[in-house]
Amino acid sequence: MDPAAKKAVLRLFTYGMYVVTTANAEDRGAFTANWLTQCSFEPPMVAVAVENDSHSIEVMRTSGRFAVNVLPSGSREIAGHFGKHHKKVGDKLAGRTYDRSPGGCPVLEEALGYVECEVRGTLPAGDHTIFVGEVVEAQLLREGEPLTMKETGFRYSG
Repeated sequence: MDPAAKKAVLRLFTYGMYVVTTANAEDRGAFTANWLTQCSFEPPMVAVAVENDSHSIEVMRTSGRFAVNVLPSGSREIAGHFGKHHKKVGDKLAGRTYDRSPGGCPVLEEALGYVECEVRGTLPAGDHTIFVGEVVEAQLLREGEPLTMKETGFRYSG
């Protein structure tokens, strides 16, 4: 396989930029995600890839819940903030304004809307783990266009 071709084609895939949040009784986590998709109509489900060395992965495992915050166009800085590794910056929600979903997940004030999911399964996927969650709550907070990977100029895939 030609590594340059692989990288070029994978970077043609279209991705949104989201902040996934989670919380349990002792801790909370948040990270930028772009490998996320709806994977079922009935019941409504989404799948998200989570880095195996992330702080949030254990919080998601113990809480069994996560929320997908849809970022608005123009919020590259927010995506960049939540994309930093917890080991370098600590609690990424510190100092940020957010509400809580009915299940207790942080919901960013900047979000266009969110879905809250209960974890229904996981699958190892190389240096990531795929979490499949059933959508149990959803709220549209404001109108707007969602942020995309292309808009940010970030280069995660490939």
